[in-house]
Amino acid sequence: MSNKTVKLIVLVGVLFVSFSSILSKIATAPPLIIATYRLGFSTLIMLPIFLRQERDIASKMTPRLWLLCIASGIFLALHFSTWLTSVKMTSIASSTVLVNTHPIFILLGTFFITKENVSKKAVISIIIALIGSIVITLSDAGVEGHNLTGDFFAIAGGFFVAGYMLIGRKVRQHISVTAYTFIVYACCTLTLLLFDGIAKAPLLGYPKSDYLIFLSLAVFCTLMGHSVFNWALAYLNPTFVSTSILGEPVFATLLAFALLKEQPALLQLVGGGLILLGISLHIQAENTGAS
Repeated sequence: MSNKTVKLIVLVGVLFVSFSSILSKIATAPPLIIATYRLGFSTLIMLPIFLRQERDIASKMTPRLWLLCIASGIFLALHFSTWLTSVKMTSIASSTVLVNTHPIFILLGTFFITKENVSKKAVISIIIALIGSIVITLSDAGVEGHNLTGDFFAIAGGFFVAGYMLIGRKVRQHISVTAYTFIVYACCTLTLLLFDGIAKAPLLGYPKSDYLIFLSLAVFCTLMGHSVFNWALAYLNPTFVSTSILGEPVFATLLAFALLKEQPALLQLVGGGLILLGISLHIQAENTGAS
């Protein structure tokens, strides 16, 4: 497969992912239920592939790897719970930009937890992204009371997905992407079902259109979106893939304007631009080893 074809597939994947916030906002079900069905359907779709390719995975995994996969699934469940809550509470522009601050949390995690050196360019990228986050939260603070809360949920979503990715970096050194993804999705689904029980959120009784949205989120946004990025890493430089993902908040904002008539405020655009600039600089610093 040619390089150009793979890049085109990645961009289509970014577009699919960008529909996630739109579909979630349209659904009438609460965020926890949306997350549960999205991951549940994704797990069921992956089950035949997992059984065909990874039947003996249990014998390859140590108790430590199982614990890490369970922890990763819990982090992913917390990510979807908080981020989808933010989608319901704030604008799509703010939600998608703020949740994509996860590279900054990953950078902080590698510095404080694994004690890796952080370049000056990376530090500058953190400062720029943090300024952008402050600008967005200030712009939303004056709109509605729940907008600011939604912003914090989006940032929390970025924090939790960073934990999921940090664990994935370690586990993926020992098991295949198919095994890791399925096990984590299954653990995530079980965690979300536990959350549903605690919150007493009913699993049934929603409009038929909601269940169609749940399935679309699983097929297009998860399997044909996020999974495409993992697949593309075998063909493309990680820099291109990482930078392409930054297109999600841009596409999502445009789609929200076209489909939901959500017009971003000037400060949201400025703050979002600063965050995307900061993350882009961080990706460059990570891949060039700039000092």
